[in-house]
Amino acid sequence: MESVEKLRDWLFDKDRDLELQDFVQPNVLDGDWQAIVGRYGSLLDGYRGRIGIHGPFFGFDMSTVDPQVQAIAQKRFLQGLGICEALGATHMVVHSPFTHWHHDNFDNGTWLKDHLFEACHTNLAPVVKRAEDIGCELVIENIQDVDPRERVRLAESFDSHMVRVSIDTGHAQWAHKATGAPPVDYFVKAAGKNLAHVHLQDADGCADRHWLPGAGTILWPAIFEALRDYADNPRLVIEVFGKYHAQIPACVARLEAEGLAQ
Repeated sequence: MESVEKLRDWLFDKDRDLELQDFVQPNVLDGDWQAIVGRYGSLLDGYRGRIGIHGPFFGFDMSTVDPQVQAIAQKRFLQGLGICEALGATHMVVHSPFTHWHHDNFDNGTWLKDHLFEACHTNLAPVVKRAEDIGCELVIENIQDVDPRERVRLAESFDSHMVRVSIDTGHAQWAHKATGAPPVDYFVKAAGKNLAHVHLQDADGCADRHWLPGAGTILWPAIFEALRDYADNPRLVIEVFGKYHAQIPACVARLEAEGLAQ
């Protein structure tokens, strides 16, 4: 909330894409989130940009097979979509279920991938229906993904225009350096027109740094070239730690001066 207040004029200047991350916390979901929505409603009055939220993820993932945990996952995802409806938000980020272990074991028997996809469909069936009803895209963000094509296949398997792909550039850089995943721009190319959303953050391949673009080892010209050539106007959200928020406008101005983005 505080960062949006400080960056309000900059956000309104070009109605830049905005993502609110207050609603990932269980205590917020179980508390008076309506009051937070009301404060954002007043703060963003007149804003015409694309707005979304980061959906809940703590303690579960979309591929869980435990029926009791499935009930919790569905409840949290549906809470997130209820918040989206109240905000007028049109995207919600959900985390990919794929891990390095999955990547190394998918060819160890077809049952593993089949069961993972089935569990995701079981968990998300009512969530996808709700997303379609309110016009809110579910965008699946890479976390530990090694093969960027698997997440695209998962999104496509729902056969819904409201299930698409998200890329976190820092996560992809970590996967590239730590697990042998392809370079970050390959994640963009793999997603193609299915790419609806990007978390822009820099990293060094060692950890999930959430540095400003340019502070790490990601090759940003390759990223933006791939976005221009393969994607179709995805939402671009700089996702950095709070201490860097005040530096976002200057970072974007530098990217714009370099002819990369605005």
